[in-house]
Amino acid sequence: MGPVVGPLSKEQFINAVTGFDFLTAFPDNNAQYYHFRVDPFEPNRVWTTQRGVATHTGVMAGRFKPTGKRIETPPQALSLKFNERGQVEQMTVGYVMDRSVGNTGGLGGIFGYLYAIGSPLPFPEGRPWSMSWQYRFFNFLGRLAGAVSKFFARFSKQ
Repeated sequence: MGPVVGPLSKEQFINAVTGFDFLTAFPDNNAQYYHFRVDPFEPNRVWTTQRGVATHTGVMAGRFKPTGKRIETPPQALSLKFNERGQVEQMTVGYVMDRSVGNTGGLGGIFGYLYAIGSPLPFPEGRPWSMSWQYRFFNFLGRLAGAVSKFFARFSKQ
């Protein structure tokens, strides 16, 4: 499960991962996992951070030709949740911790790799974050309220 994708069944997950043929496209992939920790609130869950690097030297998903681009992902949080038998029952991936790092447009998971090689997915979630007009308007109202408050505060001091 990721910020946009999922939840997926085990079969759906395997089909999705193998369909991209990721290691053929990025044979030098180094996920660089670090900062492993047990969740203090869910002791059956382990979290890690990942900052991957890879070079696009192979065909991806049978259609994305090699670009030779070096990919650097932003730090991403991932987790594995285990059942009583020690088997993974849930996996979370691609939760970006700092979208200003790397060259994936701040995107995590496969969305970031596709963006970095110049083939972003054709929907808003597959592209770098941009502020909606509603959020821009909300911010404008906040600035306006602050300016009005400051304006009237000058008169109350007199």
